Amino acid sequence: MSDIITPELVTLDVPLGTDKQSVIRALAERVVAQGRARSAQELFDDAWAREQKDETGLPGGIGIPHARSASVTEPTLAFARLTPGVDFGAPDGPADIVFLIAAPEGADEAHLSVLSQLARSLMRPDFTDGLRAAGSPADAVRIIREAVTPADTAAPTAAAAAAPAATRAEARTTTRTKKIVAVTACATGIAHTFMAADALTNAGAETDGVELIVEPQGSSGYKALPQNVIDEADAVIFAVDVDVRDPQRFAGKPVVRAGVKRGIEQPKQLIAEAVAASDNPNAARVQGAAGGAGAADAPVAQQSVGRRIQRWLLTGVSYMIPFVAGGGLLIALGFLLGGYQVTTNASNIIIQNSLWDLPTQDITSPLGPIGQYLGSVAFMIGATSMGFIVAVLAGFIAYAIADRPGIAPGFVAGAVAVLMNAGFIGGIIGGLLAGFIAWWLGRFDAPRWLRGLMPVVIVPFLGSIFASGLMILFLGRPIASLMAALTEGLTSLAGSGAGAILLGVILGLMMCFDLGGPVNKVAYVFATTGLAAASQTNTAPYLIMAAVMAAGMVPPLAMALASTVLARPKFTPVERENGAAAWLLGASFISEGAIPFAAADPLRVIPASMVGGAITGGLTMAIGVQSFAPHGGIFVFFAIQPFWGFALAIVAGTVVTALLVVALKRIGGRKETPVAEDAPRATVAA
Repeated sequence: MSDIITPELVTLDVPLGTDKQSVIRALAERVVAQGRARSAQELFDDAWAREQKDETGLPGGIGIPHARSASVTEPTLAFARLTPGVDFGAPDGPADIVFLIAAPEGADEAHLSVLSQLARSLMRPDFTDGLRAAGSPADAVRIIREAVTPADTAAPTAAAAAAPAATRAEARTTTRTKKIVAVTACATGIAHTFMAADALTNAGAETDGVELIVEPQGSSGYKALPQNVIDEADAVIFAVDVDVRDPQRFAGKPVVRAGVKRGIEQPKQLIAEAVAASDNPNAARVQGAAGGAGAADAPVAQQSVGRRIQRWLLTGVSYMIPFVAGGGLLIALGFLLGGYQVTTNASNIIIQNSLWDLPTQDITSPLGPIGQYLGSVAFMIGATSMGFIVAVLAGFIAYAIADRPGIAPGFVAGAVAVLMNAGFIGGIIGGLLAGFIAWWLGRFDAPRWLRGLMPVVIVPFLGSIFASGLMILFLGRPIASLMAALTEGLTSLAGSGAGAILLGVILGLMMCFDLGGPVNKVAYVFATTGLAAASQTNTAPYLIMAAVMAAGMVPPLAMALASTVLARPKFTPVERENGAAAWLLGASFISEGAIPFAAADPLRVIPASMVGGAITGGLTMAIGVQSFAPHGGIFVFFAIQPFWGFALAIVAGTVVTALLVVALKRIGGRKETPVAEDAPRATVAA
């Protein structure tokens, strides 16, 4: 690893320009001149694109422009000591120490570890002081190599070097210790991620009454904090520029969110804010489904097989829902603008017509040609979005198992499941297969020259072949037959009087059993994926969707009614405040609005909710309510027929559930426990 920098890559006290663009370009040219990158312009463009997202100047006169670039052929550091300094956006003035960190797109773990070790060294005054005093390029190289040597010697431990599991700052106090966990992550996962982790760790060590543990989520992977450590935490700090991986692990915790640079520049302020949030019942909290926290109530390595499968499936569903919600609402908008016959020729209209060449034939829209065209556009965009849902489900199930290397094989397996008419069951099985295969391939101890290709070429290639090959050769047709039989059976059940009511009752019970957990999600996925096969002659999927959405709205609306109107004294102040928020959450079809009540009093809230949900589901089927939208609650009234029947069923279930909860609380006495007082605020599941 010592050749990651050479004296030829060091510039001492030589002007490279008056602005950071000139400096980055000069260093990029130096990298190319040493044969470590193919194009100085391409390397500059990639580093400048990163600079545009967030300036890379740091306190103490440091600039660390960096990028992962296809132009780079081997990981490289180019160092410049500038006189005078150049502004890289740091709050305390120009930078005189500048590193260009250039990494190939497929850099292996060991090289990424070295680059990350350099970034962490920049937080040490002795390291930067040594660079400022270096008398020659060789001296500077020696200082830098000594700084990255610890990562070099730790390389045989593989992932341990690439992604430190956690850095702990123990409190040195006899007072009550606040336990805080933090996650750091930046866009490239090389420099800022680990610098923020070290800055927070050091600040935690200097703060009395605080025990801080940091999880750096670097580009080469990360080791998750033990779930029991997260469960014991009083608050969470997310110092990130990208999404936190597996955020459901932190569900319900008070959270302070900031960019990763603030973690470097203001770590003590972030810790102070986290301590304050831990004592504030109104603090923002990490969002998560009911099943999310439960699914991770033990470290992953200690979870049962069933618990792990539940976590994988919920991850896939959580990423799928935005496609369903957005696509379904667009389809509903298409019906509103173009009429319910817009499906017959929507694709031809958007190809053959335009705003200045509106269709003139087969107009079904009440708004005429303009409505026909805009309705066709909305419908086709929505249908395209809905077409992704099985592939997204499979892709992110595989991601939950194997992290990023599993995404491509999972998406391909999901697309093959659609091709084979295997439906969402095929997507689930394909995602599990792809995830396991990608995980298994990732465990091989590949030679160093091959490691960089493993996550971006080898794993996607072999994973796609094996997982999708199994789907095509052996599994696709049997699953397709099963899906056809299941769909036909449920459709026929929905088409009969008593059978339809029974189906509505079952779906209502499922929607209210765990309020956003796996049983709730199974019912919801069944309803939404069925919409793709719905038509004016096959209305059963619309009936099923209406029953699922109406029943899912009952628990939060009922808790709102009980806690803010019917029996306020039976609920704690925090529950009454959650009840006020639950009105809007319930009206929007967000079942998770009832989670704070269920968490505080599950033996009363969940059975009462299931009774109300069963009544609502049965009533929607009995009345024949149809929903053309998969989400939105009362706000998609235009896509629900008849809306009066939808509203009547919801009101009936809400009133019954609210009365049952109040009656059960009176039988058992007022529920006033610390758990209820500290119940988490209503949050929206991803």
